[in-house]
Amino acid sequence: MNALYRHYPEYLMEAAGLGIFMVSAVVVTALLEHPASPLRQTIVDPLLRRCIIGIAMGLTAIAIVYSPWGKQSGAHINPVVTFTFWRLGKIKRWDAFFYIVAQFVGGLLGLWLVAVVWRDAIADPAVNYVVTVPGETGVGVAFCAELIISFGIMLTILFVSNIPKLARFTGLFAGLLVATYITVEAPLSGMSMNPARTLASAIGAQTWTAIWIYFTAPVLGMLLAAELYVRLKGRKAVRCAKLHHHNHKRCIFRCGYRGQ
Repeated sequence: MNALYRHYPEYLMEAAGLGIFMVSAVVVTALLEHPASPLRQTIVDPLLRRCIIGIAMGLTAIAIVYSPWGKQSGAHINPVVTFTFWRLGKIKRWDAFFYIVAQFVGGLLGLWLVAVVWRDAIADPAVNYVVTVPGETGVGVAFCAELIISFGIMLTILFVSNIPKLARFTGLFAGLLVATYITVEAPLSGMSMNPARTLASAIGAQTWTAIWIYFTAPVLGMLLAAELYVRLKGRKAVRCAKLHHHNHKRCIFRCGYRGQ
């Protein structure tokens, strides 16, 4: 419980980070997909609408990473990212536990907040609480797609964040991948990579179709990425669990920058 007393600000920041991401996802999707929305009526091409949603969510992710809160907590906003860094030995057990709890709570609160204000709009089938479900290509394709995109973003985070000349741009790389994945991959699985994000939407929509995919494929994908990185670079090459470390905010992780 000492961790909770000392590090609760970081836990709250992680909850707020995913909460903000969920609010952004629901609002942007409703504006572009709800049948009564002027934007939906103006932009008839679904690929273009997905691209705009992707850009908006990529920018949201970037803003969270480079915000004061993101700089302090590390801006994981995803239980699987936290779990992977724990497996890499960069996060202590209780910090990882409270990060994950906070992320699930934050996702739920973010969706609940929008639902209180705008329930009719986000409950419309065209929005449906931005629930993530397999596309028309089926469960197998959705699982593989989630695994691949999770592998890709975690491997990118590990490589970029541990290259001194590029480390400060990790958030930009992650945001670019989020935007690309939403544009290209969303029709296959809904583009989650994040069980806390998926659970929040599933509870709101009361839709549980193949939810196991979003609790297994991201974990497998990110752990495989971590294993590959360690085999290529060695475990000591992972310096810290923050996506943006070069700032004056405190670091609660097993940090390779400490003392330098």
